Amino acid sequence: MSATYGKPAYWDQATAGLAAADPVMAGLIARYPGVSLEGRGEVFHTLARAIVGQQISVKAADSVWARFAAHLQKIEAARVLESSVEELRTCGLSARKVEYLYDLARHQQAGFLDAALWYDLDDEAVVGKLVDIRGIGRWTAEMFLIFYLLRPNVLPLDDIGLLKAIALLYHGGERLPRGDIGDLAQKWQPWRTVATWYLWRSLDPVPVEY
Repeated sequence: MSATYGKPAYWDQATAGLAAADPVMAGLIARYPGVSLEGRGEVFHTLARAIVGQQISVKAADSVWARFAAHLQKIEAARVLESSVEELRTCGLSARKVEYLYDLARHQQAGFLDAALWYDLDDEAVVGKLVDIRGIGRWTAEMFLIFYLLRPNVLPLDDIGLLKAIALLYHGGERLPRGDIGDLAQKWQPWRTVATWYLWRSLDPVPVEY
């Protein structure tokens, strides 16, 4: 069973490999020393935060999450289920995201989110299981792979921030086709999670956390 909290054990090896393979990555890694992805070790927290952050900016997601967390006081499935729709909507959540959070909370209480279920599955198998939960699509499942399981080689091709950073740093601000991004990311293997994290940093120096 792998640790899902703190700095990933592979981080230093990954940054050395990325810096050697890609001058742009070398510059980003040098720009943000002494920081890394940090796992929380909390399944429900990670998935709930990813749901809150769907299809909105990092700044907006942080604002909604702060109100949501203040309302709950402790991020637990039971506290979500005890809250009314009106209380959760007041936090800035859409009606659909409230529905998703209720469903996630019910899955947590039913034992579906038991951490022991995930460790031996490969990335695609984890995604396949998670997307069965209402409101969790591929992007949210990939945030779980990155921020909870700390998998080293995730490339979330539907992430707006990632696409924007690649356009700015590699293609003069012009959005690259999906296939071209996949080709570019070959040089980041097997550390595409780490490359993604630094690309996010290039847009927002405050680390994203889920």
